[in-house]
Amino acid sequence: MAKGRVLVVDDEKLIRWSLEHNLSREGYEVVCTDCGEKAVSTVDSEIVDLVILDVRLPDITGVEVLEKIRGFKRDIPVVMITADDAVKTAVACMKAGACDYMIKPFDFDELKVIIEKSLEDASLKSEFRRMRNDLEAESQFENIIGESERMREVFRIITRVACSDATTVLLYGESGTGKDLVARAIHYGSARKEKPLIEINCAALPETLLESELMGYEKGAFTDAKAARKGYFELADGGTIYLDEIGEMNVSMQAKLLRIIENKRFKRLGGTEDIEVDVRIIAATNSDLTAAVSEGNFRKDLYYRLKVIPVELPPLKEHRDDIPALIDFFITRFNREFKRIIRGISPEAQKLLVDYHWPGNVRELKNVIERAIILECDELILAEHLPSEIRGDQISREISQEIEFNFPSGGMSLDKLEASLLKRALSMSENNQTKAARLLGLGRDALRYRMKKTGLL
Repeated sequence: MAKGRVLVVDDEKLIRWSLEHNLSREGYEVVCTDCGEKAVSTVDSEIVDLVILDVRLPDITGVEVLEKIRGFKRDIPVVMITADDAVKTAVACMKAGACDYMIKPFDFDELKVIIEKSLEDASLKSEFRRMRNDLEAESQFENIIGESERMREVFRIITRVACSDATTVLLYGESGTGKDLVARAIHYGSARKEKPLIEINCAALPETLLESELMGYEKGAFTDAKAARKGYFELADGGTIYLDEIGEMNVSMQAKLLRIIENKRFKRLGGTEDIEVDVRIIAATNSDLTAAVSEGNFRKDLYYRLKVIPVELPPLKEHRDDIPALIDFFITRFNREFKRIIRGISPEAQKLLVDYHWPGNVRELKNVIERAIILECDELILAEHLPSEIRGDQISREISQEIEFNFPSGGMSLDKLEASLLKRALSMSENNQTKAARLLGLGRDALRYRMKKTGLL
């Protein structure tokens, strides 16, 4: 398989032959032309991975060819070659978008290195662009699923926030409710989307590192500071910083963050010059910041500065109507990702998912669907494909409901009630003592003890 397809554009027949011979020997597929317009046509209509382009051509100049190519294929690497060693020629080529420049007569080994590096750089840029596009696609507003009144309100707020100039947003809700997805949707739905989105988990960074990571440092600021380094605020200039688990940030750093928000400037560690930045800060928490303020663990002034636009993400159990749509969304997504053809979910399995209490919220639901699609071979997701805790949760409710429904008007002794519960748990778990114990929140030994006590063993 060829290492790449190279177009050689030069009006000197000997150079075309030499490059074609040497590049073919190195494993490249080579096509040649002697004029500029033909080169433009070839790049436009055929697959070309790299262009070697002479500056002087019989019809139009190499710089004009380069400018035309850049008009429709901005990322294709172009190496310019010429007999003219004037600095202004090299500057003109680089300004027009050449990735490198060589003067005739050139050493082929040197050219080979330039070609390899240029193709590698182009591949990395292409992969980065693909990953960015994938992330942006996954972070669109339409990926925030929900038609319930609670989710429509969330969608209404974040749509307005994205289009506004608001520089601080506070997201709060339980773990797994989708705060990170909302943060990305706000960024990629805003005028800042071409600038960086930097995500930081405040709980994952030690207190001693958080300041240097956020604000950067100058050379010599501390023992290991061998060179100056930009912090996340500088790197995110014009874009967005997402501070997850903001409640875990230490009080000292909270004061510095407040100053950055208020003044839009800061100093690197060990630095003396102010650095101005334009950054939107989206903070998120799953803890009670009001209580943290009362306890002195979170600055009151920072809390109210962040809370200019608060967005509450409800737990999944509070908008169960959205669960069927979420299930369909995840099935479609994972079918595409894992190349499966799961047609849907059985009514029984869907009811189990709708009725489950979802301590892990949307993230837990996503993981359940992903697991079922990876591990199971049926066309439908069935009840038996779901984790035991989901099936057990339903069984536990059925036990509770049946006991309450059958409770005799004349009362029942505690021993009889316990025996009835044990019988029901064993029946629902098909006499599997381990499963029955789990349904009742007991260990297996504790279950056996109770079975002996009530005469069931």
